[in-house]
Amino acid sequence: MAERDLSREERALFNPAFTALVCVRAVQGYEKQYRSACPLPVAVTAAVMALQPSIRTALPATIRTGLMNWLDENEAVRVAMGLNAAALAAVVRPGLLFALQSDVLRLQGSELTVKPRAVTALTDSPEQNTAIQKPPTNSGAGCPAPAASAPS
Repeated sequence: MAERDLSREERALFNPAFTALVCVRAVQGYEKQYRSACPLPVAVTAAVMALQPSIRTALPATIRTGLMNWLDENEAVRVAMGLNAAALAAVVRPGLLFALQSDVLRLQGSELTVKPRAVTALTDSPEQNTAIQKPPTNSGAGCPAPAASAPS
């Protein structure tokens, strides 16, 4: 999906600086949990999931639930990812590139790390967790429309 395919509201909502921050926070969370660099597909998948209100509300309360087990138990999430993943990945990609070009994220091989002191570290405060999970106040449907498929 090209940027020109997005409405004005979607371009404002999914601007590269915002989606860069979503990617950075995903990488920070991975680094904090696993004490290692974040695989690129994990960062993109996490950002795509975070941008979908239906998936955000279905997320487990703790990080003890493994992603694969959680996906197995939540068919609605798999369906939502199938419908929206390609369109949202196209929105996440410019943000990821922005984070790399501005040297906030670093790519080594296929793994991402956050440049030390580039972004304030995550805190475990309930206020921050609640704020992150709230949907944007100015959003319409919350996701860009899937790209139309070419006629056969």
